[in-house]
Amino acid sequence: MQQARQPLWTPSPERAAASGMAAFMRHAGFDNYDALWQWSVDAPEAFWPMIWDYCGAVGERGGKVLVNGDRMPGAAWFPEARLNYAENLLKHRDHADALVFWGEDKVKRKLSREALYAEVSRFQQALKAAGVGPGDRVAGYLPNMPETVVAMLAATSLGAIWTSASPDFGVQGVLDRFGQIAPKVLVCVDGYWYNGKPVDCLAKNAEAVAQLPSVEKTVVVGYLSETPDVSAIRNGVRWRDFVAPHAAGAVDFVRLPFDHPLYIMYSSGTTGVPKCIVHCHGGALLQHLKEQQLHSDVKPGDRLFYFTTCGWMMWNWLVSGLASGAALLLYDGSPFVAGADGKAGSILFDYADAEGMTHFGTSAKFIDAVAKAGLSPRRSHRLATVRAIFSTGSPLAPEGFEFVYREIKADVALASISGGTDILSCFVLGNPLLPVWVGEIQCRGLGMAVDVFDDEGRPLRGRAGVDGRGELVCTKPFPAMPVGFWNDPDGAKYRAAYFERFDNIWCHGDFAEITAHGGVIIYGRSDATLNPGGVRIGTAEIYRQVEQLPEVVESLVIGQDWPPGTIGDVRVVLFVKLRDGETLDAALAERIKQQIRANTTPRHVPAKVLQVADIPRTKSGKIVELAVRNIVHGRAVKNLEALANPEALAYFRDRPELQS
Repeated sequence: MQQARQPLWTPSPERAAASGMAAFMRHAGFDNYDALWQWSVDAPEAFWPMIWDYCGAVGERGGKVLVNGDRMPGAAWFPEARLNYAENLLKHRDHADALVFWGEDKVKRKLSREALYAEVSRFQQALKAAGVGPGDRVAGYLPNMPETVVAMLAATSLGAIWTSASPDFGVQGVLDRFGQIAPKVLVCVDGYWYNGKPVDCLAKNAEAVAQLPSVEKTVVVGYLSETPDVSAIRNGVRWRDFVAPHAAGAVDFVRLPFDHPLYIMYSSGTTGVPKCIVHCHGGALLQHLKEQQLHSDVKPGDRLFYFTTCGWMMWNWLVSGLASGAALLLYDGSPFVAGADGKAGSILFDYADAEGMTHFGTSAKFIDAVAKAGLSPRRSHRLATVRAIFSTGSPLAPEGFEFVYREIKADVALASISGGTDILSCFVLGNPLLPVWVGEIQCRGLGMAVDVFDDEGRPLRGRAGVDGRGELVCTKPFPAMPVGFWNDPDGAKYRAAYFERFDNIWCHGDFAEITAHGGVIIYGRSDATLNPGGVRIGTAEIYRQVEQLPEVVESLVIGQDWPPGTIGDVRVVLFVKLRDGETLDAALAERIKQQIRANTTPRHVPAKVLQVADIPRTKSGKIVELAVRNIVHGRAVKNLEALANPEALAYFRDRPELQS
């Protein structure tokens, strides 16, 4: 990939020196990031205790840091430690904002740190009275709203395990997830707002709970109504009635071992029942403190926002901001609600101005959609307080980088970040000390021994004349590794997910490259990588070119076994969703091919370009190449409930054009 000759943005010397990363680097005795990173992966038994102390983790650390540090899986961190994740998030108890909530343009609320602590106290007591204790599961079927944060903190303060899904999941999607982990308490909502319309959830809640026999109490949050009718819901009680008997007092924080389960997260589940990934108190806390205070430059009093639902790991990442003294700006609903200027998609920028947002987190797809809609937030909004913009969910195209600096804000730290549900955090992310180069993630995370391997398990970086693109791996253990999968007693599923490709090496499943600047480019998922003629091609390379054309809203590309019925070579097939009123004719198809050929290689050029009415995606907005590939090859898609729009798969089934 051709690199820009100059970075898009470089922090001023004053800004860099004032950053959390610079302060930590001085504390650790280093004068450049590369040296600091190398030390952090070479000396984990010095680095991670320093993170604990420097970032202010609350708890007893103990003397021992790492046991079996040469094993993946099998390493154990801080085996003598005792801590509680919720205690760390509730250590600030003053009148400053803890939570700000916008439910589209319908609902606006605030909760101070003092009030949040009081609400957690009441809900914790109610959970105790319901028999909840360490190891029990408490599930949230909830929007991204204050009650969700309260319920999570109350559950985890007791040592119970929190798990969540957003209320747009269908009943089967909830059963596929919560049915595996048998929650004792389910917290749900009467409904929510989406694109200006109320969406009732009571019937869906009743149907789900009826098929979750483990649920002993169903707590219903009143969002659309203060007095939701819970009579049809088994063991149903309104939130306010559930907490009514309990006065606010001191929260009883149960301090637990470092690796005590905190969260159960779920894989996307598009190839089968979702995997239940278990993360621990200590790993989530240390990793998020490091990422937020150092890599993201979150400071006490900052106002941290991420557009996310409770079915995406970015919600779990966001809430950890409380531990660093930030206020959380929560938003639930469609990001494309019109703002004060009447333009669809501007409400989040209204939110930034109204609430003094310092960190604006979103997805690459949102940035692309704002660009396609012709918005120019730097002209319509002040955005004076926004210091950083985060993007994740899929690779941010170079044009997305350029759009941010051209049309959103010129002086801002743009951090494209990548990691995932698997680690509840990032492998590669931003850095307030470093310049931003177009198309690149700035750096590998501290303490994360990230590398890129070829198919034989050899590092690619620094090898002359060799294509630097390969498998993104992590060669040493790190605290945020899962403690395992639920219902996987011998660890076989866990090992198969990450450690079968290369022995004792975490293989993440991303097709990536480490750049000359020490940054990283993600080209797409390895299992979606195209392989025409035996040459590996990242799907993001094609999407970047196709979606520059004004007629194209979105695209999806797969490799089709060719000839049909054979396994060997593939041909590239591109599906495009066009703007309303546009039709794919021969001329447009040829322009698409020319755009790809002129800016990549002839191997990238699709053999077929086909129009579809919609592109299928997961609940968190990721397009699903594997599901489409299965449909095209006549194979079943095992878990339609994982998709936000499963009906879109019909556009790919039985296409006669794919037989010639």
